[in-house]
Amino acid sequence: MQKIVPHLWYDKEAKEAALFYISLFDQSKLVYTKTIKNPPPFCDSEIVDFELAGLKFIAISAGPYFKLNPTISLTVACTSVEEIDRIWNALSEGGKELMPIGEYLFCKRYGWIQDRYGLSWQLMLVEEGHKAQKITTSLLFSDGVCGKAREAVKYYTGVFKNSKIDTISKYKKGEALSSKADVNYAAFELEGYAFTAMDNGHDSDLTFNEAVSLIINCDDQEEIDYFWDKLSAVPEAENCGWCKDRFGVSWQVLPSNWEALLFDGTEEQIQRVNEAVLNMKKLDLEVLRKVRL
Repeated sequence: MQKIVPHLWYDKEAKEAALFYISLFDQSKLVYTKTIKNPPPFCDSEIVDFELAGLKFIAISAGPYFKLNPTISLTVACTSVEEIDRIWNALSEGGKELMPIGEYLFCKRYGWIQDRYGLSWQLMLVEEGHKAQKITTSLLFSDGVCGKAREAVKYYTGVFKNSKIDTISKYKKGEALSSKADVNYAAFELEGYAFTAMDNGHDSDLTFNEAVSLIINCDDQEEIDYFWDKLSAVPEAENCGWCKDRFGVSWQVLPSNWEALLFDGTEEQIQRVNEAVLNMKKLDLEVLRKVRL
């Protein structure tokens, strides 16, 4: 099971966006869609489980509460000019160019774009035979946390057991316009899942938000308690298993069988579990088991 799963929040377009992304990559598929019927005043939510290049993602249509922005993007390792141009052209339709496709000092062909649904992508040409993860979650530390990428990478790799830092490099003098920016590239792994991070070289008021969160699939209550204690740093952001760390990144600390808890059983069982979750901050598995009886 993939221990860490990116979760994407949309107003109403989760399934449409997921099907579009699936069309761009090999080894990609729609796994399921489910609807959670929420009690008033909440709107019903459509959950979309899908795979891109063999990696699991979750998307949700749950109202216009959070807006995607470039602080968290998906970086794609492309092995040919044809591949990178094909994906770029598809993402460009109705999208917004953030860095034009072209040659840069750090990459022979690279571009950064926000697609028609608001999700940001970085496309990079890599050498044939590149064996790293095809799609990597990339964190851009901006505004109040600009300059904290190094601290965050070290913190995350200390929290997750099977983790490592592959590389951390700094901006050269005069390379970043923001005086706070320190790290221009960091590559690391958490539980075998690849991430990159950097400080924003430009002064920006962009901040991390719940539009992209990271699900942690936990084995038991002890593991839920561990990650919650390590990551939750903003009490007002605690809700339904969601928390926010000291850098502003949102996490969902969930049991690994959360899909079965939310979707399996009678309509009455599902409703009772969902209502219980809505009234929790950190999830209590014993309570959830009891309400299913």
